[in-house]
Amino acid sequence: MSCNDCEESIFKQKIGRCRACMMQLTVLSLICWPLWWWNYADNPTLVESIALLFFCIAFSGLLSLHLVVLIYRKLSASE
Repeated sequence: MSCNDCEESIFKQKIGRCRACMMQLTVLSLICWPLWWWNYADNPTLVESIALLFFCIAFSGLLSLHLVVLIYRKLSASE
């Protein structure tokens, strides 16, 4: 990755600090959700649909975790 935080091996130190990771997850979420909606929303029981749905949930979940930890760190640093 492009930042010093991502070169560390401890997951707790990485999460919420890497803007490059957050941007990548945002782009991937913005690509995958419409792709799933247009191609597989009408038949969600296909293997391809389920796989893409898991990817969408993983990207969005990890992005949400990044944002929650980022907000928590910003709020706890201001105290």
